[in-house]
Amino acid sequence: MPITKSAQKALRQSIRRREVNLGRKKKMRSEINAFKKLVDAGKFEEAQKALPGVYQALDKLAKVKFIKKGKANRLKSRLSKRLTPQSKTQ
Repeated sequence: MPITKSAQKALRQSIRRREVNLGRKKKMRSEINAFKKLVDAGKFEEAQKALPGVYQALDKLAKVKFIKKGKANRLKSRLSKRLTPQSKTQ
């Protein structure tokens, strides 16, 4: 256990930040997974409506520096790419 007052405060802050970050991580994953399930089920119209919500969540996480801006942009790009039906030519 921390002994000094500053170490005790640092521990309280760390615990509080961890809880907030776990909530943010859970929200991000649930938004992305819900979108992926819609796309996999072939519900492209519903997925199209859900995409702005996913974008908003990723942008907010990048704004508070939970994830980097580039990662948010990469995830948005990959998710939008899943939305467009592609021809299976290889």
